[in-house]
Amino acid sequence: MPADSPPSQRFLLASVLKPVDDTRMRGKFAQALLAWPQVEVHIAGRASGDAGPSLTGRAGTRVTQHPIFWSTRLSWGRLAAQGRYWQLLRRVRPRVVVVHAPELLPLTLLWQALGRGRKFTYDIRENYALNVTSQHVYRGWRKRALAAGLRWVEGWATRRAAAVLLAEASYADELPYLAGLPPGRVAVLENKYQPAPAEALPTATRPLPGPAEPVRLLYSGTISELNGVYEALALAEALHQAWPGGAALRIVGFCQRPALLAALQETLQQLATTRPGLVTLIGGAELVPHARIVAEMQWAHFGLLPYRPHPSTWRCRPTKLFEYLAHGLPVLVPNNPLWLSLVQAHDAGLTVDFAQPARAAAAIAAALPTARFYPTGVPGGPVLWAGEGKKLRHLLETLGLGPTFAAPFA
Repeated sequence: MPADSPPSQRFLLASVLKPVDDTRMRGKFAQALLAWPQVEVHIAGRASGDAGPSLTGRAGTRVTQHPIFWSTRLSWGRLAAQGRYWQLLRRVRPRVVVVHAPELLPLTLLWQALGRGRKFTYDIRENYALNVTSQHVYRGWRKRALAAGLRWVEGWATRRAAAVLLAEASYADELPYLAGLPPGRVAVLENKYQPAPAEALPTATRPLPGPAEPVRLLYSGTISELNGVYEALALAEALHQAWPGGAALRIVGFCQRPALLAALQETLQQLATTRPGLVTLIGGAELVPHARIVAEMQWAHFGLLPYRPHPSTWRCRPTKLFEYLAHGLPVLVPNNPLWLSLVQAHDAGLTVDFAQPARAAAAIAAALPTARFYPTGVPGGPVLWAGEGKKLRHLLETLGLGPTFAAPFA
């Protein structure tokens, strides 16, 4: 671990289930903080790639990754991750902790109470209590107890946090415990796209397939029923019939539920017999490096957002929507007004009903010969993270949490 910078220059970004190279923690927050000279950023999270079970992780010039979790989502390993996180807090002695997961809030609050001048911010990436009550992962009294516990600990933590960051503007209305906070301590930082340091974003639109070419479809990100993985499969099958050149679908992402992954793999094995080459699964049981997802965007003709209408997602703008637009990839989206406002502003895609794949495929096949997407060019500022990063630094400076302020610690 780098030890040449004072604690007043150190920031710790922490999660459990999110990987240490998570795009929001590493690609966005860390990059924004590194705009300050001499700042040191430490990132705790799930092991990713070749990052094994090590408390010191991999050191970069000013970034150190600390894997604290490398097991399955529903395992005792999450309890062990709490112990590793506590050790990390004591060893790193950060200037500010940015908590990206609610399960780390209790220990963060304890760490704050045991030392003078210790500060943390809470990054609310999801409406966690709503997810628990509406997504049917938990049932009965466990669901009610977990949701109530989440609301209580989040309410307690937001009152103690130096700042609260929201990944979605809708959370300001959905989360009642935010109502009493001073407006200057709350900021919306949307998951807009942050290019990798060496990545050059496209400036020109890509050609669409001719009648003899297959339509290449991309489903990226978390593989789940709610996110529409089966709707993506159904659309690919229907479009394979509706378009003369057929279709090809690549599913690129990680599936957190082993039972769902097993069922999906069985479905794909059957499709491989009846329609060889139609679907390719990349990842599944393994995390996929974001660079691979970017490469698949360059391969695809359309990026899919086949989300099922649901309270936990319908008022949010998915990260992949910003990613696809930043790469000039045309999108296929459901009739969601929040998403359509962004898509229509750039003529970036088509609206389809994923619940009716045959009708959707026919509409896509009819539109393709004359379609023209991004007529004014690939969008830049409105879909990129740079402006959000400036907001993050400005908020921390305003609250006295920037690295130039002396930070007493115990």
